[in-house]
Amino acid sequence: MERLNRTQKILKDNKWDALFLVKRANVNYISRFSDESAYALIGTDNQFFITDGRFFELAQEECKGFQIVNWQKIGTSIVDAVKEICKSNGIKKLGFERATTSYDLYDKLQNSMPDVELIPTNNVIEDLRYVKDEEEIEILKEASRITDKSFEDILNFIKPGMTENEVAAKLEYIIKSNGASGVGFETILISGKKTSLPHGKPNDKVIEKGDFVTLDFGALYKGYTSDMTRTIVVGTANEKQIEIYNIVKKAQQVGLDTIKAGVTSKAPDDKIREIVKDYVEYYYPGIGHGVGRELHEQPFLGKNGDRIIEKNCIITVEPGIYIPNWGGVRIEDTIIVTETGNERLTKSSKDLICV
Repeated sequence: MERLNRTQKILKDNKWDALFLVKRANVNYISRFSDESAYALIGTDNQFFITDGRFFELAQEECKGFQIVNWQKIGTSIVDAVKEICKSNGIKKLGFERATTSYDLYDKLQNSMPDVELIPTNNVIEDLRYVKDEEEIEILKEASRITDKSFEDILNFIKPGMTENEVAAKLEYIIKSNGASGVGFETILISGKKTSLPHGKPNDKVIEKGDFVTLDFGALYKGYTSDMTRTIVVGTANEKQIEIYNIVKKAQQVGLDTIKAGVTSKAPDDKIREIVKDYVEYYYPGIGHGVGRELHEQPFLGKNGDRIIEKNCIITVEPGIYIPNWGGVRIEDTIIVTETGNERLTKSSKDLICV
């Protein structure tokens, strides 16, 4: 109930009667619902979870403390359910998520409830999600463990002559086999010169001896995603590959050494730039981000970072060097921030691995 209590305090502080949530990550965070087609309406003294008949029974099981509303039994759309809840509970000031509420939904709400003031809000739940609670930390530790085990397993599978698509499909199978409910995001598995693409997509390219292979992937576990990147070599690494790899490895460690509670999200970038200075033109300035119910959350690490990193923020650190028509290296870990530093949740080796 702590998440609800904190939300309701925000409502009272702002003199709002209720807050209407449509963003899936926020709805699931506040209600602990595990599926889709979900909305939440949080009042100062009560709370409603709105879904349809497909998910009504599941919501009853998972959303403790909520009144479960099947909008199909009230009217023809979610708007009818919101209107009925507001009418029955005397709600006159209703906050809504301005960044994720569609104009169409806003327009329909406004037209159907002319006596209710709709108040645009920004990042109410996102700010609560910024620092992870103990339940979230344990879930993300398990998601990271699955990711580590899956990396260990896929190393036994990668061979010259296989396509990127083949290896990516095998990796996603392994992730689920190791206990994940799915992949955390679309797997990046690219090789050779394509590794210069920070977010390249796997295709039918054949992996060849001497290729870098970049694996950027995560496990989805209980609604949370881990995130890890490793760059390996198939066959034997050449001098240039070893040089670039070692620079990125050192840069990532310097970034990690910078992070503790109280520093800004810009601080790691300043230190990393000192390490990659000879290749700074090939350095991508976005070097990390929060992870949780979404793959990319605050704080965002980089030259424009403006947030204070707090204890129990869970973030990635992922510097890279990307040289067009040659290749690239990225090394990424998910970490939890502590008072004095941080702890890696993804623990796979960062030595250059050749398979």
